[in-house]
Amino acid sequence: MSSGKDHISFEYFPPKTDAGVEKLLSKTAPALDALGPEFCSVTYGAGGSTRDRTRGVVNALREGGASVAPHLSFGGDDAQTIAALLESYRASGIDRLVALRGDMPSGMGGPGQLVYANELVAFVREKTGDHFNISVAAYPEIHPEAVSYDRDIEFLKGKFDAGADNAITQYFYNVESYFYFMDRCLAAGIDSPIYAGIMPITNYENLARFSRNCGAEIPRWICQRLEGFGDDTDSVTKFGIEVVTQLCQTLLDNGAAGIHFYTMNQVEPTREIYNNLGL
Repeated sequence: MSSGKDHISFEYFPPKTDAGVEKLLSKTAPALDALGPEFCSVTYGAGGSTRDRTRGVVNALREGGASVAPHLSFGGDDAQTIAALLESYRASGIDRLVALRGDMPSGMGGPGQLVYANELVAFVREKTGDHFNISVAAYPEIHPEAVSYDRDIEFLKGKFDAGADNAITQYFYNVESYFYFMDRCLAAGIDSPIYAGIMPITNYENLARFSRNCGAEIPRWICQRLEGFGDDTDSVTKFGIEVVTQLCQTLLDNGAAGIHFYTMNQVEPTREIYNNLGL
């Protein structure tokens, strides 16, 4: 396998306030862009809940010279709305996307509204050909709604068969889960890059809540250590950087395709881990 040092990328979310957007564009993104990522991605809310703000952040980052991959999902939007958004991105010089199933906005349930990621990938290819480099989501510890381990890998293969170029994993802390997952993907005929999604640890309560919602496992020994620090945020951050640096080093040493950092719009944890790795 090729060295993952050739691929490092970052994820941002569109802040809810103008001041937050200004901080992201003037401080956070330039500081992390100085590390030379291949691209940065920007998250997207279902049903247009952050669509316009996402588009504004994406265009501003692009105008600043960054390679940007907006997240995209149908949610409650119709095909015409998504097609127009694709054309807007293409006209702005955007050539990457992260295509996701997304979640339905509350109160919008009903048959025929949920568009799976493989269908979205096929839609993008139909409308724009090979213009976009398309990333999709992968789940080393398996999607919480998956019927089975093997079925989830079949779903991932369906995304690649529809035209995806690469995948980005849900964050994880059990490195064995990633490598076992990669072995099973290869056995299923998936040989496209699957980048390891990494979440720096800065707040244990938030991390535990995120993990319960998305099915990511925090190893018991890490939970015990973090709980032991209580309100000592400096110790939590220091320990988190140490643990995540070791995780990333193991991934890179063993041929991971690359690393995608879920930055939570914070500079220091990601930058310190990056520097620890000698990247």
